[in-house]
Amino acid sequence: MKLYLKIGRVILLAMTALICMTAQISGQPVMPEILETGTLEEQFGYIEERTQIYNNFRAIREDMFQKLRSNSLDSLAETGNTIAALTAELDTLNNDIDSLGILLDDLRGDLDFAVRNRDSIAFLGIPMHKTGYNLLVWSIIAGLAFLLVAGSLVFWRNRTVMVNTLKDIEELKEEFENYRKISREKREKMVLDHFNEIKKLREG
Repeated sequence: MKLYLKIGRVILLAMTALICMTAQISGQPVMPEILETGTLEEQFGYIEERTQIYNNFRAIREDMFQKLRSNSLDSLAETGNTIAALTAELDTLNNDIDSLGILLDDLRGDLDFAVRNRDSIAFLGIPMHKTGYNLLVWSIIAGLAFLLVAGSLVFWRNRTVMVNTLKDIEELKEEFENYRKISREKREKMVLDHFNEIKKLREG
C-alpha cells in the first residue's frame, strides 16, 4: 500500500513539474474572462470550481491570486467611496431637517400669535383675515411636516444602507484575509511536502 502511495506521489510530482514547464514554455497564461468582468462572488466560485485540491490543499495560480486580490481591493475602495457619498448625503439631510424644524417652530409661534390677536392679521406686511391666515399657516405647517417625515424616512433608509454596507465590508475584509492566510499556508506546506517527497525519493 505504501509503495502505491509513493508511486502515486511520484506521478503527481512529475505531472506538476510537466505542467509548470509547459506553462513556462507556452508563455504568459491567459487570464480567465470571469476574473476580468465577473463579480467577486462569481470569481471566488470560479476559483473553487476550477482549482484542484490535493491532500486538502487548493492550488491556485499566482497571477490569478494576485488578480483576485486586486479585484477585492478595488471593490473595497469603491464601497468606501459609496459610503463617503452616503455620509455626505446624510449630513445634508440632517441639515435640511434641522432647518425645517427651526422654520416649523417659527411658524408655530406665528400661529400662536395669530390666535391671540384679532381677525385681521398682517402676514408679511399683507393684511389677511384670521381664518385665511390660519389656513395658510396650517397648510405650510402640514407641508413642512410632510417634508420632515419624508426627510426622516430617507435619513433612516440611508443610515440602514450605510450600516449594512459597513457590515458587508467588514465581512469581506475578514473573508479575504482568511482566504489569503489559508492560501499562503497551503502553498508553503505544499512546497515543503513536495520538497520532502523529492528528498525521500532521492534518499531511497
